[in-house]
Amino acid sequence: MKKQLLELLVCPSCLPREHSLVADIIQQQEGDIQTGALKCPHCSTLFPIVDGVALLDLQTTNSQRAANKYETDEVVSSYLWSHFSDLLDDELASQAYATWAGLIPARGGVALDAGGAVGRFTFEMSTKCDFAVGIDTSQAFIRAARQLMQQRSMVVPLKDEGLLNRETVIRLPDDWRSDRVEFVVANALALPFRRNAFTLFSSLNLVDKVPSPMTHLEEMNRVTRDQDAQFLLSDPFSWSTEAAPVEAWLGGKTEGPFAGNGLANIAALLSEGKDTLAPAWQVETPGHVWWKIRTHSNHYELIRSCYIHARR
Repeated sequence: MKKQLLELLVCPSCLPREHSLVADIIQQQEGDIQTGALKCPHCSTLFPIVDGVALLDLQTTNSQRAANKYETDEVVSSYLWSHFSDLLDDELASQAYATWAGLIPARGGVALDAGGAVGRFTFEMSTKCDFAVGIDTSQAFIRAARQLMQQRSMVVPLKDEGLLNRETVIRLPDDWRSDRVEFVVANALALPFRRNAFTLFSSLNLVDKVPSPMTHLEEMNRVTRDQDAQFLLSDPFSWSTEAAPVEAWLGGKTEGPFAGNGLANIAALLSEGKDTLAPAWQVETPGHVWWKIRTHSNHYELIRSCYIHARR
C-alpha cells in the first residue's frame, strides 16, 4: 500500500466517527508498505497489510472469503477479460469502460472507484485525476489489480472449452499512471476514508449487489466533496434477495417509497439532496452501455448497465 494513502484513511469500525489509522510498518519499498498493519488508536482494531495489500474490510472473514466466488482464479480471469478485452483487439470486446471514462472530464483531486474489481476504471481515472483508489471486497481482484499496477502487464489464462485454455497478455497503455493509483480491500458500506476526501466517486455494477443500497449512497456522499465533485453510477438493477432484502431495494418494486425504476429513484434522491445525501447533485441525462462477462469462448453474458453522471 502506498504510504501517501495514509492521510485519507480512517477506521471503518468506528464510523460514523472518523479516527485516523496509524501504520506499523514492518517492511516497505520505495514508499510502498509491503508488510505491516494499520491500527485504530481509538478501538485498537488492527488491519493487516499483506504483500502490499491493505485489508480494510471487517465484514470478510476467512470462511466467507473461501465461499466467495470472486476469489477463484476462473472468475478473476473472466473479469480481467471483461475489463481489458478492448486492449486485446478482441472482436467481442466490451467498450463499456471506455464509454464510462469518456463521461468524466479531467479534473484534479482524488478519485474513488467502489467495487472496482480488477481495476480498469481506476486506471482510467489516473489520466483524469491526481490520484485514484480502487476498492473491492475480493482479495483476489485487488491482488490482480496491484499486479497490473506494479508490472504493467499480465498473462491471463482464458477458458476455451472444458479443460482447454489459452493464454493472452494484458498490457497497460503508457498514459495509465501506476504512480497515481492504489488498490485496497475495503467495503463500500463502510468506507475507510475521511469525509470530503474525493472529487470523483464511481459505482459501476455495484448498487444492486450490496446488502444496503442506501448505505452505499450515504457512504458515497460522506466521502465526496460538497463542491466540485462528480458521481458516476451505472448498474443493470438486477435486484435480488440474495444480495439485499426487498425492503432495501431502491427500485424494482410496485409499492413503497422506492416503487418503480431504480435509476429514476436514485436520480431523484441525488437531485433532492436531503439529509445524508445533501447537498443536492445536478443529474445529467441518463444513458446505458452494454457490458460483457466471458465464461468461455462460446459463452458470454451481455448486460445492459444504465448510468447517471451527477455533479455539484
